[in-house]
Amino acid sequence: MTAEPSARVWQQAVRLSAGESLIEGPLKGYHHETYAFPLPHPAGGAGTVRWKCREPRKGILRFDRRFFDSEGALVHALAGHVTSVPETMEVDDVGLQRFIEGSTLAWYGGPGSAVAEAHVAQIERLFRELAAVPESALLAHTRDPSAGEVADGDCGSFAERLIRFTQERVHQVHWPVYGELFAELGVPEEGPARLVEETRSFSRRPFCLLHGDLHRDNFIVDGDGRLWTIDWELAMFGDPLYDLATHLHLMDYPPEQEADVARRWHRAVEEARPGSSHGWRADLPYLLRYKRAQSVCTDVIRAALGVPPGGGDRSALRRTSRRLQKVLARGRPALGAAEPPDVRGIMAALERFSGSVP
Repeated sequence: MTAEPSARVWQQAVRLSAGESLIEGPLKGYHHETYAFPLPHPAGGAGTVRWKCREPRKGILRFDRRFFDSEGALVHALAGHVTSVPETMEVDDVGLQRFIEGSTLAWYGGPGSAVAEAHVAQIERLFRELAAVPESALLAHTRDPSAGEVADGDCGSFAERLIRFTQERVHQVHWPVYGELFAELGVPEEGPARLVEETRSFSRRPFCLLHGDLHRDNFIVDGDGRLWTIDWELAMFGDPLYDLATHLHLMDYPPEQEADVARRWHRAVEEARPGSSHGWRADLPYLLRYKRAQSVCTDVIRAALGVPPGGGDRSALRRTSRRLQKVLARGRPALGAAEPPDVRGIMAALERFSGSVP
């Protein structure tokens, strides 16, 4: 699922950079088109620090609710509150973020693998800092008119809004096109709406800043072992437990480490703001169920759009189908879905879909 490159952001990079040959990009990323380049040094030539300019991609499907109007403005507001966020600056009315040189946490090990203690400790610090960011530093950047309608601490209503967004803006909107594929994969038409009832008994926890997308590719490890947090596009203000659920779902830690990370989160948010973990052990399984159901709704569509007519490369199709089978199996209890097909059945369903697209 790709979009056409934007001439505007490329031209901005060319205008600001120390030379077109020094521009790297567009960089990998779903939500934004991004270019990295060193700025010209006052004495001539290029500086040693690279910066990136980016703008939201046009023509992509969006599966998550937006809370903040500008990712760049939010990252700028976090300076002094969150330790390892990229620096920002403005040059000729163009907002730039520092490009963090290093490797993603995924380079050290993919989903299912353990994360080094030094990096887990920094993730714990991140949770502590997020819980401590004052509300006054954030709400000036709110865009979504409905974002402020949930009262602080009403975690049940917060979860219900997320579920209904996925049900109404993802599952139902795309059912006319993808309904037959969903049905072949055992996904029922009623989608995740059945999960709403499970949120009614949620405990109250004071709302705080959430990153909303803490997976291995959104952590960069620099040459000094420092863990930087990037891509704040899906950040929001809400139930701190939602950030833990999203993080655990996306990271897919080994079971023992997952339990350790959850305990560290509990300690971190309580130190920052007492009461932030109230009822977490009871509510976490339901938020994890939602994340698994959400993954089914979004990953089926993304997988289908990534398959060219005729199925394309068989090895790539098989890898996609294996990943999708895991997503379907994990989301099945939450959705009340049927047993998913085997890998060959998923491959066949994706091929049939790709052949039916005009």
